[in-house]
Amino acid sequence: MTTTQQQLRLDDGRTVACTSPAEARMLWNEMIADGYYRQAAATLRPGDLAVDIGANIGLSAMVFAETHPGVRVIAAEPAPAIYDCLHRNMAAHVPSGVALEVAVGAAPGVLPFTWYPRATANSSLYADRDADDDATKTFLRNSGLPEDAITLITRGLHDGEQIDVEVTTVSAILAEQDPAAEIGVLKIDVERAEFDVLLGITESDWSRIRAVVAEVHDRDGRLAEFCEVLTVHGLTPRTRQDSALAGTELHEVYAVRA
Repeated sequence: MTTTQQQLRLDDGRTVACTSPAEARMLWNEMIADGYYRQAAATLRPGDLAVDIGANIGLSAMVFAETHPGVRVIAAEPAPAIYDCLHRNMAAHVPSGVALEVAVGAAPGVLPFTWYPRATANSSLYADRDADDDATKTFLRNSGLPEDAITLITRGLHDGEQIDVEVTTVSAILAEQDPAAEIGVLKIDVERAEFDVLLGITESDWSRIRAVVAEVHDRDGRLAEFCEVLTVHGLTPRTRQDSALAGTELHEVYAVRA
């Protein structure tokens, strides 16, 4: 895995480490837009713990940490090149946070992980190159790009490399890092592994989670299944799909405890 680390200067003057400034800019715009991620961040309270699963380079961790003094963040990312950026960005902008180089799923172990050097946010334990190409093309088409530009942008975008990564669970992270804290937000963005993340939460830990915000791939009824698990555990889910993602399997879920 050979990736050159670069930097992006954000609108507020902060600089973040990344492997692609263009991708980092897109991810930052998603974080600061008035969507579910921003709404979830706004509900955090001083002293809360935010658990960021699929943290990428740590932009969502930065948004969570800046909501109130004393908000703590645990951020997990398995891809080594991206974890290196996450670690640097947490040290610079979330110094009280914890960065973990690990994937999060249903059970501890070691699993093959597909790393997309040119589309790092789509890297996954359950990568699907054709589906990822199609989703990107649909997003670009919905954004108004012409077909020749879409063809150029997506050519080789999801050429992947397979690596082995350590896998842990949400409950294992909590037991090791903070066995008593209330989780103000559990954020999940793991490219088709989101249901596995829920399976790795023990019954005793569910009551500690006040809100869940997630990207869910609605394949074979998975969105309804994901929401049902949240409902069973006392959370009330809402779903939305950004207009730019219409026609894809990508949906957002935001669930809060009454």
